[in-house]
Amino acid sequence: MSDLMRFEGVCKVFDKGLDETVVLDDLSFSVHEKEYLCIMGPSGCGKSTLLKIAGGIIAPTLGTIELKGNRYENGIPREQLKNFGFVFQQHNLLEWRTVYQNLHLNLEIFRLKGKEWESRISEMLKLVGLDAYPNIYPHELSGGMRQRTGIARALVHNPEILLMDQPFGALDAITRKMLSYEMLNLWKKTQKTIVMITNSVEEALLVSQRIIVLNRQGKIIHEIDNTIPMEERNEDIGYSEEFIRLRKQLDKIVHDIQG
Repeated sequence: MSDLMRFEGVCKVFDKGLDETVVLDDLSFSVHEKEYLCIMGPSGCGKSTLLKIAGGIIAPTLGTIELKGNRYENGIPREQLKNFGFVFQQHNLLEWRTVYQNLHLNLEIFRLKGKEWESRISEMLKLVGLDAYPNIYPHELSGGMRQRTGIARALVHNPEILLMDQPFGALDAITRKMLSYEMLNLWKKTQKTIVMITNSVEEALLVSQRIIVLNRQGKIIHEIDNTIPMEERNEDIGYSEEFIRLRKQLDKIVHDIQG
């Protein structure tokens, strides 16, 4: 796989008066093209901060980021933001806009006009199973449907990279598991590069190709290749020998971090 992004020596320090808090410490890793990468770590280790740096929302204190062969010393510039789609734990839909209008918002932001972009809204709604609900408002949708809308909105402007910050963390266990399977199928169909933060070992093993684990100090302590065959990533994944092996490995890592 070729590298789509590369982080070199990325640090983030927040100033709080006379105190400084190091959130991310000397991170160096690549994001491969068409990869589904999961990032795990304890609360407060800088996972969300890393995702915001990756998507150009905030700049790192130190370090460089390479995106599609271009090297940036002061964070991802604004003109590159169209390369990213964001999905957060809270759907962040505009309640006064319909499902269709919420997707159209991204086209407005990036000034994308024309019939091909209008038709892409319908394509994305069909992709996430919401093509029958374009004129429905967010408050009329279930939690899972709202999150599907958020995913469709993040993809409608055809970004290179989808960044997801615990997208299913606020959902009930059954809906979360269902959407995890749907995300795996969506990745197979679109072949988008996806970077997702999750606090679930099982979720990470179901969808990812690789897992990066941060410790409490915001350092990378493990990079794990997910070697579970794709044909075993179904409702019976719990019986997969490779799933059992990797889950034991990750469970121990998580337990050791939490002390």
